[in-house]
Amino acid sequence: MTSAADSPANRWPWAAAMMATAVTCALAGCMTQAPAGRTPSAESTLPPDAATWLLTRAALAQLSTDPVVRAGLQRSPVDEILQPGQVPLPGLAATIVVAFPAVAALEAALAGHRLPAGTRAILYDPEVWSFTPAAEQRDPVRAATTAAALAHAHGLQLIVAPALNLTTVLAPGSSAPRWQRFLDLQLAARIARITDVLDLQAQSLERSSASYANFVREAAAQARSANPGVTVLAGLSANPPGQAVDSQQLTSAILASWPAVDGYWLNLPGRGPQCPTCNPARPAVGIGALRAVIQRGLPSHGRRHPAPGSELAARRH
Repeated sequence: MTSAADSPANRWPWAAAMMATAVTCALAGCMTQAPAGRTPSAESTLPPDAATWLLTRAALAQLSTDPVVRAGLQRSPVDEILQPGQVPLPGLAATIVVAFPAVAALEAALAGHRLPAGTRAILYDPEVWSFTPAAEQRDPVRAATTAAALAHAHGLQLIVAPALNLTTVLAPGSSAPRWQRFLDLQLAARIARITDVLDLQAQSLERSSASYANFVREAAAQARSANPGVTVLAGLSANPPGQAVDSQQLTSAILASWPAVDGYWLNLPGRGPQCPTCNPARPAVGIGALRAVIQRGLPSHGRRHPAPGSELAARRH
């Protein structure tokens, strides 16, 4: 967990104060709600400009067990992340995205025609872990450029999700927190120039809605200054390493950062090879957060470029 000294909120005290007020108001019920004594329905409170939700196949299955969440997702753009060899969930309309942590794996899957039928986009997820080669960790922009060329040559969109821990390789001598190094290295801008969608893996900051929102806003602005047409997602986790989070913290992070981004990658991880330090899975946290957002609604988005997945979703209908 990022320490208070590492928090981006300390760099923008006025923004943190305004954000805290906004979140407090939202959580206190200043936004439109159903009359007292009535349970708000997903349809009556769905936002006019729904956020796009990027979800793994497992997360989509778990979230859809809640009737309100399922109804909300059915009226929102949803991108379903598959691993090579998986098939989409039946009965749920979603844009199919296939994830790869390494360019070589993407290239091999394309050459071998191993993508699921209906795949519309590729997710390239470079991180400092055993799944991304060291060369790609040292130069994620170059690797993402190669991934973009491969995806676009096959008529697919590209989503790039550079992890904050890449900064430990790119700026190893810095004492600044990872989020600050990420901004200083201009990674959001450099990757935005070559990708269709940029996902900001900000989930390590989600315990503080002000810290989360301040980083997301600055990184999103950096990305759009480099490529006004890029769409931007922000990452959230129902089960990050370290201190447990609750659904209210995720809801607060969403309310504080919208509409700086076009949607969210809401992950519901459990302990495993890709997250060895994660706590046991807690899908109820993600369900509670998404249910609250669906029922509260979100302000109008107001940007001209399409939200992630919306252009892809249009091809389905």
